[in-house]
Amino acid sequence: MDYFGDPNVWLPWTFAALMSFSILIYVVLDGFDLGVGLLMPLANDDEKDRLVASIGPFWDANETWLVLAIGLLLVAFPPAHGVILTALYLPVFVMLLGLILRGVSFEMRAKAPIAQKPMWNFAFFAGSLLASLSQGFMLGMYIMGLTWTLPHVAFAMITAVFLTVGYSFIGAAWLIWKTSDELQKHAIKWAKGGIWGLVLGIGAISMATPFVSKRIFERWFDFPQILYLSPFPIASGALVIFLWWSLARLPLKNDRLSWTPFTAAVGLFTLAYCGMAYSFYPYVVPEQITIYEAASAPESLFIILFGTLFVLPAIFGYTLLSYYIFRGKATELRYD
Repeated sequence: MDYFGDPNVWLPWTFAALMSFSILIYVVLDGFDLGVGLLMPLANDDEKDRLVASIGPFWDANETWLVLAIGLLLVAFPPAHGVILTALYLPVFVMLLGLILRGVSFEMRAKAPIAQKPMWNFAFFAGSLLASLSQGFMLGMYIMGLTWTLPHVAFAMITAVFLTVGYSFIGAAWLIWKTSDELQKHAIKWAKGGIWGLVLGIGAISMATPFVSKRIFERWFDFPQILYLSPFPIASGALVIFLWWSLARLPLKNDRLSWTPFTAAVGLFTLAYCGMAYSFYPYVVPEQITIYEAASAPESLFIILFGTLFVLPAIFGYTLLSYYIFRGKATELRYD
């Protein structure tokens, strides 16, 4: 293929890369704020406010990346958009319900009478749980080829649980970085309890994916590809060991290295995601439709790319700006 000269090749590849990048950013960023919501029942009343304060400036910006990813799928690969959303209609509906419930409860817990605050705290947890489980279920169904059979649904339910626990882990790692004192110690304890979900989830997906098709199996295990790809499992194993080691040492004096668990968790998510992207490329619908078959006409993609060159930097810049402005430890939550 002429990757640089033929727009029928490089334009679909470019949009697939942009969409994949948007999904990765969403999984990492919204993953930790969903994880913080999942940890709400483990915190006391004062800590719940600190949990909300730690994600307050970021959570709505994080969800922008999901909108961008779905928008790119719709305009750049419309046949794939139809197939994927048709197959995943129910879990997508549950995810949207959870995200709406999170947004409503996030605002209402600050405005409702004190007596109703526990109800909205629970609603915030429930919305986070629904969104996390549905995303994990969709991931499992996508890996299994979007076909609704009993074994595929069972695998999707397993990935739903593991991704939810993985989100709670990266949420706890975020709290280690953004909080202090007793809440930070509690977050370290929560992270130690949740790391198993992250490790088992990545392990289950990594072991199942090569057996989805002969093509994927050969991409990973034929020689010499197995040598070229060996850094993926080696780096993942090293990050897991580093996480265990760093969590055992924290908290350190002067809050040193509190950022390391979150950074290592982001690295694990990124490695796992890149491994999946390598496995399924060039298919946008696993083993059914490639990005080149599903792509819109080059003329349309040129126009969309022009708009994306303005929209993507704006979203990226806004995200970076919000994290820069609200850097440092989360402080007392106030609405006056």
